[in-house]
Amino acid sequence: MISTIILQAQGNGMLSTLVPMVLIMVVFYFFMIRPQVKKAKDLKKMVEALKKGDKIVTTAGIHGRIADMNETTFLIEVEGGTKIRFDKTAVSLDATKAVAPKTEETTKA
Repeated sequence: MISTIILQAQGNGMLSTLVPMVLIMVVFYFFMIRPQVKKAKDLKKMVEALKKGDKIVTTAGIHGRIADMNETTFLIEVEGGTKIRFDKTAVSLDATKAVAPKTEETTKA
């Protein structure tokens, strides 16, 4: 009788340590992994939609306009007519669509 009680207690101990571990994994998935995957997918879609003439911001913080495109790179024209070639993975923001310019009508209202 004592041996069955000990075996039941050991089984419950294993279950009681397994449940929190599973809950921690679920929390990590929904709060860390899933949002990162969604953000990466959205960024990839945004980079694929870019075209010549769009204003962009790179991960290094360089603002410019796309002058030319290849399969894997952009040629970005920055202020003063300087052109710099960047990898498509270096684009972090489509500045053309990110911020709408304020007009006088919206600032007066």
